[in-house]
Amino acid sequence: MCGVVGTLTFGSEEFRVTTPYINKMRDVMAHRGPDGAGTWVSEDGRIGLGHRRLSIIDLSENAAQPMSSSDGRYWVSFNGEIYNHQEIREELIQLGHDKWKTDHSDTEVLVHAFREWGINCVNRFHGMFAFSIWDVEQKELWLVRDRIGVKPLYYSIHNNRIVFASEIKALLEDHEQKRAVNEEALYHYLSFLTTPAPMTLFEGINKLPGGCYMRIKETGDVFEHRYWDAFDGVASKEDLSDEQASDEVLSTLKEAVKLRKSSDVPIGIFLSGGVDSSANAALFSAGHQEKVKTFSVGYKGKYQSYKSELPFAREMAGFVNSEHHEIELGIDDLLDFLPRMVELQDEPIADAVCVPVYYLAKLARDNGVTVCQLGEGADELFCGYSTWEASIKRQHSLNSFVPKFVASLSITALELTGRNNSSYHEWARRHAKDQPQFWGGAEAFYENSKRELLSPRLRRKFEGFTSWEALKPIHERYLDKTFEKTPLSWMSYLDLNLRLPELLLMRVDKMCMGSGLEARVPFLDHNLVKLALSMPQTMRYQEGGLKRVLKKSVRGIIPDTIIDRPKQGFGVPIADWFHQELGNEMNSTLRSFCAETDFFDINAIEKLISLGQGTQLWFLYNFALWWNRFIK
Repeated sequence: MCGVVGTLTFGSEEFRVTTPYINKMRDVMAHRGPDGAGTWVSEDGRIGLGHRRLSIIDLSENAAQPMSSSDGRYWVSFNGEIYNHQEIREELIQLGHDKWKTDHSDTEVLVHAFREWGINCVNRFHGMFAFSIWDVEQKELWLVRDRIGVKPLYYSIHNNRIVFASEIKALLEDHEQKRAVNEEALYHYLSFLTTPAPMTLFEGINKLPGGCYMRIKETGDVFEHRYWDAFDGVASKEDLSDEQASDEVLSTLKEAVKLRKSSDVPIGIFLSGGVDSSANAALFSAGHQEKVKTFSVGYKGKYQSYKSELPFAREMAGFVNSEHHEIELGIDDLLDFLPRMVELQDEPIADAVCVPVYYLAKLARDNGVTVCQLGEGADELFCGYSTWEASIKRQHSLNSFVPKFVASLSITALELTGRNNSSYHEWARRHAKDQPQFWGGAEAFYENSKRELLSPRLRRKFEGFTSWEALKPIHERYLDKTFEKTPLSWMSYLDLNLRLPELLLMRVDKMCMGSGLEARVPFLDHNLVKLALSMPQTMRYQEGGLKRVLKKSVRGIIPDTIIDRPKQGFGVPIADWFHQELGNEMNSTLRSFCAETDFFDINAIEKLISLGQGTQLWFLYNFALWWNRFIK
């Protein structure tokens, strides 16, 4: 797990890559790789690669990066892990690859695999990764992001060069990189709490979508290709019995956890006390020779908006006999962390869970752990959210009982009665336009609410525009590939393409790497994703039975008290803390921000403040903090 950076120039004689230039970008990401650093620059100054190293597999100096192939044709800078690297190495040896300088470096396997199979090698990799490869002979650069998008990769094309890195702040070290707000990305951010790929909130800076690669020729020609889609090769398993389905889920999950135990450094578990993290802890501990270390977070005091899960985490820790560690946070911890949070995020990830994730990662590092397994992805694959259940019911009701012309009439009625900002108005609008009701697992503001928030200038700019524009290409791929057009199928697919890679997994990557900790996500193993999506909606969901297949598969593996307790998401008591010092800080910052900029309508902000809408104000506050740090 590391940080990568690099630059390729497109023939301009005015700019040449130098070692100091790469090092400056590289070292602004030192937190991603505290164990070492390396740089390679071509003799002609056309291409340079940098690397920060967090040593996980093969701790020797021979595994340092950037790394070249034995013949010097390929140079790689790699962030991530290839869990099946030993298996691929053995295959490569059988194919005649007999010159190896490391015993078990997955980076060296990547170089040899690319030499043998070219870019098609990515289809053999079982892991999470973002890497660059420079082909000296063909004079072309390859940028690759893993299937799900667990690891980030950003790039900017400007001034006859492409600059890329694991973090945006590295790109900003290029003195010719423009700093300005991408206003379309801001519009979508107000819906999704993050920016959908390929956009970022920085105009001119993009992110490579998950499951995609880019080839950049030295002439500047760019080719992008989606090499993997969640529905690729997925066929219906409707003939499976519940018993067979749960058995397949358990065996696939066991293999995913086993693969992610590969490490030359200590591994731990983030343990919330819910089904997902508890299953992780139980499967990881089974047959493990040493006591596994588990880590949990709670909050000082009792809050109406978030109930402590620590008792359940302690129960599970006792069940697996782990070495358990806890931390309890207060409002001061959040306020102290805010400047660091903004710095680590690069662009707003308006999910307050960034705060506990960072402190959990730091707790793990402070207790001798360099890698942790997390439970992200289980809810999206197996329908674990009550909001999803509500959306499934709403979609069914609208499709069955409300003709589209009636929805159009209801929109007019709602507007005449002043309810154009209501959820009913948005549901009717989507139904009338034949759009899915579900626009993602985390919607901050509906369309009319966003328009009220925006300044008059931006209202005019985005007249007639909606965030469906960001979802439309995802929906088109979905319609083209899925075997079953059901609400749950769409929900899983959308969140696998937007909320998971660009919100949930980025909060994990950025906060954990901020503490020098690698995070692994077994539930997002691509084989488990494929298995879950092959199960029809009737198998994965029945009314009142959230995550039914997963719960059946782990019953007997973890206590029934964990399986049968009500679902509770990982959260932060922002709504409670808003009525304390946090609210004063948020209100003051937003008022000053509105006075300096032309993005939001101060009257709409004041309305949210007067109504005590702390959670919604948090989303806007994150944007203001980012603007103050990176744009102002």
